[in-house]
Amino acid sequence: MTTSKTIAGLIGPTLVAIAAGMLLNIGSFPELAEQVSRDPALIFVSGILLFVAGLAIVRAHNRWTKEWPVLVTILGWLAILSGLARMLFPTRLAAIAGGIGQTTGAIIPGAILLLGLGAFLSFKAYRRD
Repeated sequence: MTTSKTIAGLIGPTLVAIAAGMLLNIGSFPELAEQVSRDPALIFVSGILLFVAGLAIVRAHNRWTKEWPVLVTILGWLAILSGLARMLFPTRLAAIAGGIGQTTGAIIPGAILLLGLGAFLSFKAYRRD
């Protein structure tokens, strides 16, 4: 459980910060998405970082249980798959990012989901047993 709490203690606050940044900068997202759509190299590099982070999580924590630590494993695998997709298809993903970012309809629910997941993982990581 120590590994689960350690990794959740990193992922949880990171997701909360990402969600807060998304919500605080909601008005800038169309411009940010347009910039990303013109720079597939940024998507490729972010894919490398996400892939390595996912591998690190899965190597340290590949636990398939029926308790909350399975979220850490699932997020690790999602990071691997997302990073791999970004490395293999940066141009296609740039075009998708340009289209999705033009509307805040998907951004707000996504940020709320990240906020809830991050708060849950933070709570599990930092609470006293």
